Amino acid sequence: MSSATPNAVAKPLEFLDERVGLAKLVKKNLRKVFPDHWSFLLGEIALYSFIILLLSGTFLTLWFKPSMQEVVYSGPYGPLQGVHMSEAFASTLHISFDVRGGLLMRQIHHWAAMLFIGAMTIHMLRVFFTGAFRKPREINWLIGTILLQLGLIEGFTGYSLPDDLLSGTGLRFIEGLVRAIPVVGTYVSYFVFGGAFPGDTIVPRLYGVHILLLPGLILAMVAAHIGLVVYHKHTQWAGPGRTNKNVVGYPLMPVYMAKAGGFFFIVFGVTALMGALFQLNPVWVYGPYNPSEVGAGTQPDWYMGWVEGGLRLMPNWESHIAGFTISWNIFIPGFGLLGLLAIVLGLYPFIERWVTGDNREHHLLDRPRNQPTRTAFGVAGMTFYGLLWVGGGNDILATTFHLAINDITWFLRFAIFIGPVIAFLVTKRICIGLQRRDRDRLLHGRETGIVMRAPNGEFTEVHAPIDTEEAYTISQHDRQAPLVVGDGVDANGVVDPTHRVRKLRARASRFYFGDDVQKPTREEIEEAHSHGHGHEELAGSNGHEQLADGSHEALSNGNGNGHEVKGVGAGSSKSRSEH
Repeated sequence: MSSATPNAVAKPLEFLDERVGLAKLVKKNLRKVFPDHWSFLLGEIALYSFIILLLSGTFLTLWFKPSMQEVVYSGPYGPLQGVHMSEAFASTLHISFDVRGGLLMRQIHHWAAMLFIGAMTIHMLRVFFTGAFRKPREINWLIGTILLQLGLIEGFTGYSLPDDLLSGTGLRFIEGLVRAIPVVGTYVSYFVFGGAFPGDTIVPRLYGVHILLLPGLILAMVAAHIGLVVYHKHTQWAGPGRTNKNVVGYPLMPVYMAKAGGFFFIVFGVTALMGALFQLNPVWVYGPYNPSEVGAGTQPDWYMGWVEGGLRLMPNWESHIAGFTISWNIFIPGFGLLGLLAIVLGLYPFIERWVTGDNREHHLLDRPRNQPTRTAFGVAGMTFYGLLWVGGGNDILATTFHLAINDITWFLRFAIFIGPVIAFLVTKRICIGLQRRDRDRLLHGRETGIVMRAPNGEFTEVHAPIDTEEAYTISQHDRQAPLVVGDGVDANGVVDPTHRVRKLRARASRFYFGDDVQKPTREEIEEAHSHGHGHEELAGSNGHEQLADGSHEALSNGNGNGHEVKGVGAGSSKSRSEH
């Protein structure tokens, strides 16, 4: 320990080092390398938003009273003076109008919740489209899926605490979902609400769940998520010097520590700015909750709007079985959509691995265009979600654009099935077109717009060679071919009992990879460069050699994995390479 280190700091550190090996542990992890790309900040935004939620939520708990006991309001807000309301709603008004900075903290807390769920959603989309969920990160993907579900529930419980007319209407929505559970729905509703809706215990119960249970679970999941990111190494984009066996980037200390600290204050500052300038959830306008009233144009927070849309679009289907009424029109869109989200997200990495037969470890990210089917599935899912989200505001659309609400509803009922299919087909064709463009750039270089005439009268467009980094980016991915199965009979004439399953898997593989445009082989690039194609008139032979070298390195083993580029991005003043 340096003599310049204060004794008050040195002694405790020395104590920990002697007992748990702190110095060795810290030295190793503080020099850990992380790649640098703007898309990796999406997960950090979610983390920092959660920290803001914890800080602002702690402030709000000092004044909020989670009680449904009825009181008469006598605070400074004139329009509600003398109105009967719950203590929860009265304390929310007290925070908003009496506590110094209370309204700002309420708004910061609510905006941070919006940002937290939004950042998680976009972060998972980034992971999905780039294939960062593949082996060995399937467990981390499952943790992310659980975190998203917990975030949705946590957001809804916080939304319901003020006991205003808007949040009370949301609780009525949940009460309807619970009652739609076949056979036991009514009993579960009485248990949850402590009697007939709205009861007098739901706010205290939600309060405990909101400030203790769910934050604790989210903290545990976040810790596990970050721990696995460190253990597995962070994924990185393809490029010179980057392989599945190393990480090229900056060390955690001091570079990333400084960047992360600065970025946290940027997120905090933007959230505070939104809280100060953009009004959100003005509960005094809605008034206290009354079961006999429903606010006009009531809308849930955006992250639950798609479930609301499912309820509004679902036809009025009911069944009467053995004296029980089963409300499919509520049960299917309510529990079905949330369950579908969890199941599809959780199982997709394993489904894709089964279809592709790819059991290798992946630390390099895919460009979405190089996985047309996966990208198309993702866009189709986003379209499905978006149409449901629009359905959740069909009344607002009707009044704003002077349309018949039934026309909007019937249009969306058809669009919810047709729209995702169209989005899938269009997205896949766009990705395949981009693949063809990349293949052409590898073979012939980039177009210059210059057309030259040869002595024999032939017109040729001049192509300039692309640089090595672009060649790596374009070519550093797998050559993927559909799985092939035989006739199901081995050399001894014995029928393979798994042939049907393997045949189904091969059919799924053809659907997944059958239309992909494969990147050129090394031989194809050499042949294309040997013909010239007008390169030399503009760039000369050196450009050819640079393109060929870069492309050949990435293609040298057939699938673009495991190549090495020495001296590129490793050991320089800007980045480090960690194996």
